[in-house]
Amino acid sequence: MEFDFGKSVGVLVAITAVATVGLTSVMAPGTVFMMVLPSMVVFAVVAFFLGMKHGEYRTAR
Repeated sequence: MEFDFGKSVGVLVAITAVATVGLTSVMAPGTVFMMVLPSMVVFAVVAFFLGMKHGEYRTAR
């Protein structure tokens, strides 16, 4: 399966949404939405960017 930018971001958003919904069942929703979700989004963006750059590096070699 070929991943382009749109599909990759869509999968990333889906994983983050499922994790957020799952966490609201064991933690207070206010805590999840105010503290956990923003940190999950920042980590996902950083990890996605680093993974994309690593893939570009590996492809160019």
